[in-house]
Amino acid sequence: MPTDAEQPRPRVLPPTIRDVARAAGVSVGTASKALNDRGRLRPETRERVRAEAERLEFRPNDLIKSLLRGRTFTVGLITTDYFGRFNMPVIAGIEDALGSAEILVFLCNVRDDAERERKVISALLAKKVDGIIVMGRSVDPRPPINVGQSGPPVVYAFSRVPDPAALCLLPDDAQGARLATEHLLRSGHRHLAHITGPTDREAVASRWTGMSAVLLEHRIELPSSRVLYGAWTEGWGYEAVGQLLEQEETIDAILCGSDIIARGVLDGLRERGRAIPNDVAVVGFDNWEIIATQTRPPLTTVDMNLHDLGCVAAERLLAMVEGAQDSGIVHLPCSLVVRESCGSR
Repeated sequence: MPTDAEQPRPRVLPPTIRDVARAAGVSVGTASKALNDRGRLRPETRERVRAEAERLEFRPNDLIKSLLRGRTFTVGLITTDYFGRFNMPVIAGIEDALGSAEILVFLCNVRDDAERERKVISALLAKKVDGIIVMGRSVDPRPPINVGQSGPPVVYAFSRVPDPAALCLLPDDAQGARLATEHLLRSGHRHLAHITGPTDREAVASRWTGMSAVLLEHRIELPSSRVLYGAWTEGWGYEAVGQLLEQEETIDAILCGSDIIARGVLDGLRERGRAIPNDVAVVGFDNWEIIATQTRPPLTTVDMNLHDLGCVAAERLLAMVEGAQDSGIVHLPCSLVVRESCGSR
């Protein structure tokens, strides 16, 4: 037989709005108006109702609130980035912006699985979410999601679809590469090279466009032999810098397509006796802090400002929920974080 101490405690029912009304000495209708900022009540009445609700630990029924306001105050986030490298800062920005608006976020990772994505979208629509933000792990085009004719507004963040009616927010890769190239030229470098990722990636093309435009403006030639394409890996950076220095002994600066590639480049330069940045300056792209701050020396790199991109995505979505019309591809500015790998000039 269980002892008295072991007896299960009876379940305490949560307080209702009737309990709040009774404690505050008002009607249920008055209590409801006070808690939902509706109606014309005396300030002292509204304050008394709220004080009793807090004392009783009353929690309003979100379903009823949603029916009253015609919104659920929820947003769906769909991502294909199962590594989280790029989407985590975007998600942090979205949550910061939506949290201040007291909106709950449903995060759904669909892992490049079309059927899983379809089911997730169906579930979010069944929950009557106010809007959906779709994120990817690259800016390469993807198919738009289908929310139907009367579905909620959709924003694509760090993700792009070939639909002119869609709103797509992307980092300005070309502008980021311009910043890095201009910094290297201001620092006195003239014999530049570019080691980057696969030729079929949109970000690779955009970054080369930005870099080459600056070099053209300054009438500096960059032969194709100094532009090397490969994998987004540290090993490729190490291999590529070896190929580069065998052909071009005069290289004095390298713009890398990612921080991971730059880390391999730095290792390759050190093993070949090149001082960084005195002999060769190196700039990365991404500002992945766990990589950029721990390289030897710490890496100058382009920051895509993904947290800010997430904030903008949330703000634009909220405006669309309120009825704003928005579409097109929007490129948001990058910034340059200067560290020791290319000097501080």
